[in-house]
Amino acid sequence: MSNEFESAPPPVPESPQPAPAAEPAQPTTAAPPQAHTATKKEHWERDILEKLAFETLREQRARRRWGIFFKLAFITLFGFVLWMAFGPDASEIETLGTHTALIEIDGTIEHGSGTGAAENVIPALNQAFSDTGSVGIILRINSPGGSPVQAGMINDEIMRLRKAYPQKPVYVVVEEVCASGGYYIAAAANKIFVNKASIVGSIGVLMDGFGFTGLMDKLGIERRLMTAGENKGFLDPFSPQNDQQRSFAQTMLNEVHQQFIDVVRKGRGKRLKETPEMFSGLFWSGSKAVELGLADGFGTVDSVARDELKVEEIVDYTQHEGLSEKLLKRFGSAAGAGAAQSISNSFKPRLR
Repeated sequence: MSNEFESAPPPVPESPQPAPAAEPAQPTTAAPPQAHTATKKEHWERDILEKLAFETLREQRARRRWGIFFKLAFITLFGFVLWMAFGPDASEIETLGTHTALIEIDGTIEHGSGTGAAENVIPALNQAFSDTGSVGIILRINSPGGSPVQAGMINDEIMRLRKAYPQKPVYVVVEEVCASGGYYIAAAANKIFVNKASIVGSIGVLMDGFGFTGLMDKLGIERRLMTAGENKGFLDPFSPQNDQQRSFAQTMLNEVHQQFIDVVRKGRGKRLKETPEMFSGLFWSGSKAVELGLADGFGTVDSVARDELKVEEIVDYTQHEGLSEKLLKRFGSAAGAGAAQSISNSFKPRLR
């Protein structure tokens, strides 16, 4: 037996596979400079547009906020004006407990003059007297005078209310001046208190005006006045004044003056120390007025409330002129008629 080994045929060497051919590299092309510039320009324009849009929105919001603010401010102001014009007056005062009622009469006493007009003083007097909490009334007067009609109406109303409410006294406190028509009103009070330097008195009546006849003659101006009634042109400043008309006017002034004297005598009674000059139209200091019996003593609103009425709590019942009336007077038809009204008022009897 043969030990022969059959040798395997030698391995055939593998032929090397050819390496795959590398794909040719794609050439990279750089972006042209114009493309970079265009991109930057687009970003820049977009940023500007965004900023403009945001600024526009911001301005619109700010404008809207300011618009709301001004609307609210206008509504608030309008409401305040309405409240001032039509808000509560002295007739709607709600009082707490007992108190001293105060009414101011300031300035000229005539129709439409605010606190010096009977249309305002009389309602305030009625409210002050009728209020169950008031223990008495103080009239604070600062007036040089005015219409005898308005002063007479207020005087009469005070006397009527004193009879209707005998338990409520009326005191007058004079500060600067209480002359003529102002004193006509004060004479109706239970007592009159003054300051040592106050001006008191002037119990008289006047009627003043102007005459232009001499000037018209110099300028060659002819007055052509036609009337039905021989005295219809009475006190016309452009016509000469005759003795008959002057005498008639003086008689009327004397009559009103006597009414004034009677009111003072009735109001002051035995306290009055009459002198020949008392009813001549002169006026005196507060100290002299006390000596003559035209006043009762010295005092202020606070001292009279404390010492006479024994109640220091003071409630003001004065009816002041409303805002609507002020606006109407300032911008209304009265502005154009001021000169004519001044001329017509010159020939009304006045307590000054």
